[in-house]
Amino acid sequence: MSNDQTPNLPAENARREAVREKAQQVKARQTRARIVRRTLLVVGAVAVVAVGAAGVTYALSSRDGRSQALPDAASDDGFVVTAATGIADPRADQTVDGNASALAAEATPTPTPTPTPSPTTTAAPVDIRVYVDYLSSEAREFQLANAEQLSKWVSQDAASLTYYPVAMLTSKSNGTKYSLRAAGAAACVATHASDKFFAFNHELLINQPPVDSDGYSDEKLADMAQGAGVSNPDTVRQCIEDETYTAWAKAATDRAIKGLPDTKGQALTATPTVLVNGTPYVGRMDDPKEFAQFVLTVDSNAYYSTATPTPTPTPTSAG
Repeated sequence: MSNDQTPNLPAENARREAVREKAQQVKARQTRARIVRRTLLVVGAVAVVAVGAAGVTYALSSRDGRSQALPDAASDDGFVVTAATGIADPRADQTVDGNASALAAEATPTPTPTPTPSPTTTAAPVDIRVYVDYLSSEAREFQLANAEQLSKWVSQDAASLTYYPVAMLTSKSNGTKYSLRAAGAAACVATHASDKFFAFNHELLINQPPVDSDGYSDEKLADMAQGAGVSNPDTVRQCIEDETYTAWAKAATDRAIKGLPDTKGQALTATPTVLVNGTPYVGRMDDPKEFAQFVLTVDSNAYYSTATPTPTPTPTSAG
């Protein structure tokens, strides 16, 4: 009896073919899975880039939108005072929201007669322009000394007074950019409540925060504007708290540093810079008599005359 050990070749081949086909199917599934994963990674990366690009575009468009906000009331980046009213005695203690403001302690000098401008009806008003940083101590001194006579000259149509808010001391407020924000706030009031600009400008200077402090918040600046008596406080507040004109204030400062209009090439180097008919005032900022005399000297039309104080009679001894 024979014993046939020859393998069953057809069955073995079929088994091997089945194993090979199954392996190919597994490989195909793995390949498809890798393709799907790679596709998802690519799509995810594209999505991230798209979101990032959208964010950058939004940020740039927002910044550009803000930079396009220009105060309608500005003329060559300055604001003409249309109503020089609403200020208290410039040498008296001032308050913000009912709280006494700590003004710098200073000795009260013996009052001296101050020249009083006498407008005529023939000459044009003298042009007075003041470039002011609301963190500048000398700008505060100038306002303290001259606010009263400036107000009088404007009310008598003897002078045209223009303030130019600039931000030379932006880095002097612990990173809050107070000078820039205060200049923008002044532009808000000049634009939406021009009749209160002089009063608000005065308030910012008289109640000036110390250099190297945080300065006032936007909310506080809006409170001060409301305290100055603006007739539309909600509009002014939104303008200030949104920092609508801070980009403009920075650009205006840059323009002034490059050159001041109508000055034959003079540039802004410090604040305050005071120009009378285009001529810079270089005298004492805290001396109203010296400034009035300078105005008289510069005004070629003799628009001002210095009043002579009435002498006080000298008592005579009896006998």
